[in-house]
Amino acid sequence: MGRVVVEVMPKPEILDPQGKAVAGALPRLGFGQFTSVRQGKRFELEVDGDVTPEVLEAAAQAAATVLSNPVIEDVVRVADIEADAAATVASSGTVA
Repeated sequence: MGRVVVEVMPKPEILDPQGKAVAGALPRLGFGQFTSVRQGKRFELEVDGDVTPEVLEAAAQAAATVLSNPVIEDVVRVADIEADAAATVASSGTVA
């Protein structure tokens, strides 16, 4: 069974009240190094079998038409979770 991750973020020109609230809370909780926060959405789509280029293309189409509101959101990532995790381990030596 394969899994595809889709990440959606508000467009830069759209206000993000949840992100602003988190950004305001972080310094009070001892995390003063962060200056801005944008909050988005993450979807994990499971498929029978491997994630193929055709599956990734279908996920991208679903992301653009169903999983996001193209008026106020951008699809920022569509990826095979397993391939992405393997690349992360290979480049950093630890799982991100």
